[in-house]
Amino acid sequence: MADTKETAMIDVPEKTGNPLSPTTAPLSPTTFAPLLKKLVTSPATFTLADVRDSLAHLAAEDGALPAQMGAFLAALNLTGKDRQPEVFAACAEVMQKHALTVDVGEHGEGPVCDIVGTGGDGHNTFNVSTTAGIVAAGAGCRVYKHGNRAATSSSGSADILTSLGCPVASLTPSSIPAIAAASPFLFLFAPNYHPAMVRVAPVRKAIAFPTVFNALGPLINPAKPKAMIVGVHSPYLGPVFAEALKITGVTNAWVVCGAEGLDEISPAGPTHVWEVKDGQITPREISPTLFGLPTNPITSVAGGAPSENAQTLIDLLDGKLPLDHPIENYVALNTAALLVVAGVAKSPEEGVAMARESIKGGKAKAALDAFRKSSQAAIA
Repeated sequence: MADTKETAMIDVPEKTGNPLSPTTAPLSPTTFAPLLKKLVTSPATFTLADVRDSLAHLAAEDGALPAQMGAFLAALNLTGKDRQPEVFAACAEVMQKHALTVDVGEHGEGPVCDIVGTGGDGHNTFNVSTTAGIVAAGAGCRVYKHGNRAATSSSGSADILTSLGCPVASLTPSSIPAIAAASPFLFLFAPNYHPAMVRVAPVRKAIAFPTVFNALGPLINPAKPKAMIVGVHSPYLGPVFAEALKITGVTNAWVVCGAEGLDEISPAGPTHVWEVKDGQITPREISPTLFGLPTNPITSVAGGAPSENAQTLIDLLDGKLPLDHPIENYVALNTAALLVVAGVAKSPEEGVAMARESIKGGKAKAALDAFRKSSQAAIA
């Protein structure tokens, strides 16, 4: 983690007047308690300024006790506050304010991209977003992924990359410019940029249900991607998240949710999509057939431990999985979607062809190798 220490004296928004005008105040469990009580006993009066103040307590090193954090996250969920796009955006605003900055430079063409699932869908599938990000990088995208270790599944994006020999948890912000110059794929380990994530992680693990922090991850990528695929675990989050992405400046995105509640584009059948483009949000439905791919049951793309998923990824990049393999189809499907959103592919079918060429031609493997080599060099 980056070498940083926060104090309990931080800027928080005023509760009156301009909600963004700062004031300096000591944050502690004692000052957090009235906010928590207000949320629980009178949620209708809990304002966006209160949301910002609460997140500021979570961001401060001694701003809240673990029990208060858990109660706050549960109350946000039970009151429905974490279904409101303006609440997402307010939380993201505070997290970004207290995040460490990173310079990714200007490399290649096209927008910075990310592909990420919010987690919490309960399906425990193979790490398709990480794999699709690597394959898309081999196909010409700049994929600067922002993620963490698993919170509610057996293998998160940081877990599989660590198993692949990429020391993602040890990469400081100062090491990123050199890595970005050497690799089209980049991974930003969330706790290294958002210290509050470290304090909240044990609480999230303990309560074991999706919280606002699952949704925050895609909104607080320090690389500030403009083209994204974001998977959500429930359809109600689709329009909410699309609006939040628009508020936070993402210009092109698909928010996706498989009909079975999968936080990726489903290999099994229909996927709900909320497309963000030209300032508009357009809902529609897609399926593997739109991409020229067959359908495969969710059980055929189940994931395992990080080491098992890493071996599957290696087999894929080494060309050992045939074109009719469910994992190959799953990766091609999600990679193609990112290539379309990024403007690299003109159609879903072209996206699939480009994804497969990235694998067959060794470019996806080269992208992973470049990231692994440059990240290892950064900590040597």
